[in-house]
Amino acid sequence: QVQLVESGGGLVQPGGSLRLSCTASGIIFNVNAMGWCRQAPGEQRELVAFITSGGSITYGDSVKGRFTISRDNAKTTVFLQMNSLKPEDTAVYYCNGKIIRSALTMREFEYWGQGTQVTVSS
Repeated sequence: QVQLVESGGGLVQPGGSLRLSCTASGIIFNVNAMGWCRQAPGEQRELVAFITSGGSITYGDSVKGRFTISRDNAKTTVFLQMNSLKPEDTAVYYCNGKIIRSALTMREFEYWGQGTQVTVSS
């Protein structure tokens, strides 16, 4: 089994910064991609940022220029540096991983973390 564990959420004032992290653990052969989505109350889940095993990065339009995704050398932990936070960034942030568990099957599975609350408010 694979688990994604997030940390780093909290309450921050507008204009402030937070850093989220997410670590994948368990039986992992390769992490094809990891990243973050978010969901505000009454809204659909939306893409925040993703990074592939090859290093390609995609950002949601609403966070470009403010958020930066990175990862560790083992490629099992991703970080989301969030700067210039706005009240509209308030949401539950979910880590997502597209992971191959076995070199025999090379089948990709999708996993989600439990979510971490980010609240931007004065």
